[in-house]
Amino acid sequence: MIKSTLKVSLIQLDISWENPQDNYRKIEELLPASGDLDLVILPEMFTTGFSTRSKVLAETMDGKTVNWLKKTASDNHFAVCGSIIITENGEYYNRFLWVTPEGEIQFYDKRHLFTYGNEHLHFSRGTKRLTIEYLGWKILPQVCYDLRFPVWSRNRGDYDIAIYVASWPEQRSWIWEHLLIARAIENQAYVFGVNRVGVDGNNQKYDGRTLAVAPTGILLAKAKPFATERIDISVHYDDIFQWRKNFPALSDADHFKIL
Repeated sequence: MIKSTLKVSLIQLDISWENPQDNYRKIEELLPASGDLDLVILPEMFTTGFSTRSKVLAETMDGKTVNWLKKTASDNHFAVCGSIIITENGEYYNRFLWVTPEGEIQFYDKRHLFTYGNEHLHFSRGTKRLTIEYLGWKILPQVCYDLRFPVWSRNRGDYDIAIYVASWPEQRSWIWEHLLIARAIENQAYVFGVNRVGVDGNNQKYDGRTLAVAPTGILLAKAKPFATERIDISVHYDDIFQWRKNFPALSDADHFKIL
């Protein structure tokens, strides 16, 4: 059964460099004290910032951050997601984690590694696209640089919401905003883009510009640039259903396979 209204919080965070404990604290301070929230979305590498020191910072799937996510979801009765550095079978991944209040975990490993920043030298590329079903909604998780590659996130009739968690620098923020809106329009889906703010250990500056976009491309919410902020938004399944019914563009889409 589909929950008709989904209540979501987008956390635009000033991430403390390579300091998970401090970032747990910051996130906890931003969470709502009470309410019937369904989902909290955190940025890319929310425990460390965008660091390529994977061998030093990597955690396991039974490590501290996964357990913190499980406790946070359970205590607050909402799902929580974001990416962290994970090691598995001798490989290192920029892994999007999805954790439900019941402790169920699904994950997506970032496919498009940012070679311009040498991410490919420190992480292994993900190979599997994932869609998550939660409260009847179908959700596509993506990580930062994935946003630039529309074929990978093309809606095959298999999702209602696309989530992009990111560490997207200020100097390219206009690209970030325009591509998020484009992904919503072309896929007739809600799009949530959750970015960080602040300055990282490489002196890279981030201005956030966390967005929520409707399937029509209309901007529903936008965080203040450079501000640590939580955006609360409600999205409605009937709105997406009616838009696709009234303007069935996806039925004219090209059919293809990713090799």
